[in-house]
Amino acid sequence: MKKTTYVFGHKNPDTDSIVSATAFAKLKNLLGETDYKAARAGKLSPQTEYIFKKFKIEPPEYIPDLYPKAAYYMNEGCKTVDEFCSLWHAFNVMQKEKLMVMPVVDSNGNYKSLLHYNAFSKNILETLNPEHHITVKTSVKLVNETINSQPIEMSDQDSIKKFSVMVGAAKFDSFKTTLDAHLSENVIIVTGDREDVQEYAIDKKISLLVVSGGKIPRKELIEKARKNGTSLLVSSFDTISTAMLVVYSTPVFVMSDSSIKPVGVFSPVKKIKPLLHESPSHSLPVVDDTGKLIGTISENDLLHEPKIQVSLVDHNEMSQAVDGIENYRIREIIDHHRIGVMATKYPITFVNRPVGSTATQIANLFREKHVSIPVEMAQILLCGILSDTLILQSATTTDIDREVAEYLSVISGQEIQTLGQEIISAGSRITGRKATDVIGQDMKEYSENNGKLIYTVSQIEVDDPDEIMERKDEFLAELEITRRSHGGLFSVLLVTDITKLSSIMLIASDERFLPYVNFQKTEDDNIYYLKDVVSRKKQLIPLLTEEITKYLN
Repeated sequence: MKKTTYVFGHKNPDTDSIVSATAFAKLKNLLGETDYKAARAGKLSPQTEYIFKKFKIEPPEYIPDLYPKAAYYMNEGCKTVDEFCSLWHAFNVMQKEKLMVMPVVDSNGNYKSLLHYNAFSKNILETLNPEHHITVKTSVKLVNETINSQPIEMSDQDSIKKFSVMVGAAKFDSFKTTLDAHLSENVIIVTGDREDVQEYAIDKKISLLVVSGGKIPRKELIEKARKNGTSLLVSSFDTISTAMLVVYSTPVFVMSDSSIKPVGVFSPVKKIKPLLHESPSHSLPVVDDTGKLIGTISENDLLHEPKIQVSLVDHNEMSQAVDGIENYRIREIIDHHRIGVMATKYPITFVNRPVGSTATQIANLFREKHVSIPVEMAQILLCGILSDTLILQSATTTDIDREVAEYLSVISGQEIQTLGQEIISAGSRITGRKATDVIGQDMKEYSENNGKLIYTVSQIEVDDPDEIMERKDEFLAELEITRRSHGGLFSVLLVTDITKLSSIMLIASDERFLPYVNFQKTEDDNIYYLKDVVSRKKQLIPLLTEEITKYLN
């Protein structure tokens, strides 16, 4: 893959996170940084999906994790050789390109085997074993191409067969005895200007006669070869060199290593490492889902920087970032939340302002860079602001958010209240949805006490919380599953009533923490009423932090 900078929002992304990633990548592209690409680590929420369909925009690519994979380190566009090419051709390419290995592919580009010097050495020694006659698997056409001969007669030139190779250099009687012991149709004879050897070989109807030294046989022999179906080639090399080149005319699939199995483009590096170590060449071919070769990967490649980098929007805490992010360089963080613990290896651009939405930040970056905001980006950025600020009514809303929303409203041609009500309604539908989907739709994980204490807070905005209250047992049970799976102190679902601008909080908690939850309790255990609380970031998290501090002390 090409060098890519993925722009990610947080896991379980909300609308603000997705539109901010999309628009920031677009801004970078317009500034000439074409390696930026929007991505997401979670499903689209119903609200976000509605927005992207409404404005006919392709949502960011779904990448569930960034654990190191073959695609991030491999060499693309590597030199390959067709399985039916001669070994001589393959080695010429390897020498010219200074390659130690070369994948062998079929006519469709599918991986077949790997040509490397270890496999070649083993196979060529078996071929040239002095205790046995030399036999090669080749064709008349391959021999002709390899020795760059002058073809006089070519018969059955494409068939690949196993041939015995003989050099006609002995006394004629000895030559006759040796040839008579072979099936003549599977014999290749290499000889010089010895007419007796040439004529006897043609009379025996051998498959191929190669005359070395550039000497063309007399016409009568050529005509006899044509009648007998014997191919006749004239080599400009001497007899020994010609015989050696005949061996190298073997197609590469015979000499390559078919035991080297390929790895998939998204195979985890963790699984690839032992395979690379065991491979004779310490390298492996990489294929796509159809088996087509797309590159190679070696142990040395894993020592280099990966081909991807990351920019983050709408979060700055490791617990909320895409899994595996610690393996890559972070280029920028654009956010509006509290500053968490996220150490970086290099200096980065970090933009964090106390506004109601990251989309506000991204829209202002367009303006600061003097880049016109495309209409479709203005549309989704406005949606991001209205979603994250509850149509500019949340306690997190600032004058900057209001001004930017008005600016985007003009560019996009969208009326703020109408669009806001539309997208809030799209995200508040509960009917037919599982509790686990609602809780996971916009869930963030937080940590306190140097990461030793973990908790999760999910939020959903509704115009009527009654349906969730009717299913409260289902939601509380799912929150408990969420808490245990995260090893957390508690898990919360904040149900925000957009008509009353207040919320109901459902909590599954370690029993030791519940006494410290000092909110207005309802008639139901583990359910609290939070008057005037609509913001997770600015209102609920600070309140929970206070209770956690009391619990820890």
